Amino acid sequence: MQQTPISILEHVFGYDKFRGQQEAIVNAVVGGDDALVIMPTGGGKSLCYQIPALLRPGVAIVVSPLIALMQDQVEALRALGVKAGFLNSTLTPQEIYDNEQSIQAGQLDVVYIAPERLIQARTINLLQHSQIALFAIDEAHCVAQWGHDFRADYLRLDVLHNEFPAVPRIALTATADTRTRQEIIDRLALHNAQQFIAGFDRPNIQYRIQPKDRPRQQLIKFLKQEHDGDAGIIYCLSRDKVEKTAAWLREEGFDALPYHAGLPPEIRAKHQRRFLREDSVVMVATIAFGMGIDKPDVRFVAHLDMPKSIEAYYQETGRAGRDGAPSTALLLYGFEDVVKLRQMTSNSEGNEAFRRAEQERLNAMLALCELASCRRQTLLRYFDDELPKPCGNCDTCIEPPQTWDATEAAQKALSCVYRTGQRFGVQHVVDVLRGEKNDRIKQYGHDQLTTFGIGSDISQHEWKGLFRQLAALGYLDVDREFGSLLLTESCRTLLRGDQSIQLRKDAKITTKKGKRQAIEVDHDDLPLWHALRQCRRRLSEEYGVPPYVIFHDATLKHMLEVRPQNTQQLMQVSGVGDAKAQKYGQEFLDVIRNYEYSSGQ
Repeated sequence: MQQTPISILEHVFGYDKFRGQQEAIVNAVVGGDDALVIMPTGGGKSLCYQIPALLRPGVAIVVSPLIALMQDQVEALRALGVKAGFLNSTLTPQEIYDNEQSIQAGQLDVVYIAPERLIQARTINLLQHSQIALFAIDEAHCVAQWGHDFRADYLRLDVLHNEFPAVPRIALTATADTRTRQEIIDRLALHNAQQFIAGFDRPNIQYRIQPKDRPRQQLIKFLKQEHDGDAGIIYCLSRDKVEKTAAWLREEGFDALPYHAGLPPEIRAKHQRRFLREDSVVMVATIAFGMGIDKPDVRFVAHLDMPKSIEAYYQETGRAGRDGAPSTALLLYGFEDVVKLRQMTSNSEGNEAFRRAEQERLNAMLALCELASCRRQTLLRYFDDELPKPCGNCDTCIEPPQTWDATEAAQKALSCVYRTGQRFGVQHVVDVLRGEKNDRIKQYGHDQLTTFGIGSDISQHEWKGLFRQLAALGYLDVDREFGSLLLTESCRTLLRGDQSIQLRKDAKITTKKGKRQAIEVDHDDLPLWHALRQCRRRLSEEYGVPPYVIFHDATLKHMLEVRPQNTQQLMQVSGVGDAKAQKYGQEFLDVIRNYEYSSGQ
């Protein structure tokens, strides 16, 4: 009986029908056509080349950058009865020779090869003396020279078109905006390829994006209340943050492992294997981890820093919920992320055109973060995919944010940036607005500015949220080298009063309009809040003074946010001077330490 795509799907892979465009893709490649496949993670890309590999005569060569996963991929195919092998640097010379002989003898159906090995003259010669069924270029977005997963060896994969013009090629990726798609086509010479662009929607993933506000506490609350015992990935920008976050999570009782390029290969391999093969492991990683991960039951992906593009965000969040079950993508971001990413962009090796493109991608990512409408609609639109109605499964759909007229506060903020000479970062400008009389402000004479203290009614945290939104909307830029706030041309009409501005109310801005709100404390912080107030009450009785003479409520609230662990950190709290720090400071530090020890935070 002659084999067909559907018979192989049923008998080898155990599915009774194709999904989406799989069948059309398989038929195109089986028929000898080239194909470009953009399909979301979990959409079944692998079947699009594995089934043609079993239908066409010869061996299918799969080009993959994922050396650490090749063994697992081959073992998975072998378990299905497919004759599979791989060629990469982890093999001994004898194993390489044996596999090469098997390729030439036509004894294998599928062979995975790393790109750096494929482009070697020895490998090209081997393939020229073998019968090749097809070339599958997996993770094809790696060819995008300034993309988030660029691999230099991918630039030379046009050798496949030049040396094997009669062999069909299929390039596959889960993530590619219009620009990256064109780059794949150009660099791989796929101009005549059939294009299959599947929908990008992952409806089972709930997207949630929140400003950073004590991110460790936000993360631990998220994990303990929603994903205790689940497998997940937590992304950080730096290796140091990966190490510290993993260590902290282990102290909190989670089976957390670090993963970054600076770890020894054997440690990375060990941690990756544990994550793939054990339940409830939380991987804390840089972007060095995740591409090609086939673990279906990753229940959450959390970002503790903002990704540098929507492409990167989509690719990384897509590692959650490959099995289609409900999963969560949580992103915590702050103004410091914008500064750091813009500095990284300016220090990159690319030319001015590249830096401009990267800046556009970063701005699009920041706009997604500050969005007040459905996040999924905007996310999909970035990839030229449309969702007719709001999704109902992102934070802005579940709890639509309210907006408020922030025109006056924004004018104060922009004026203060101008008055301070556009030479300072957000913390300094906020201190000027709030009327903080610290040494740095006095050093520069900024306590004499007309903007000094004009924003004392707005908290430090709330001001930072306002500046973050102004940057996202293009009214402010950030100096790439020093992180100073810079005015843009767009802010002129706002400063002149020719324009009003609406911002998200979740920035928690309070204004002088109407009654001032009482100190707002999250429910989970109430025990510590009450303990701090009890300490203040005891000290007020001991010293015979009103409680506010010890510390104002606003100062206690700031302590609640900062959680100082020593006198130096306590001195950073608004309302704590030298004398009070010396007289009362230790009492409050003890309260905070005892609370965090007893509550396990």
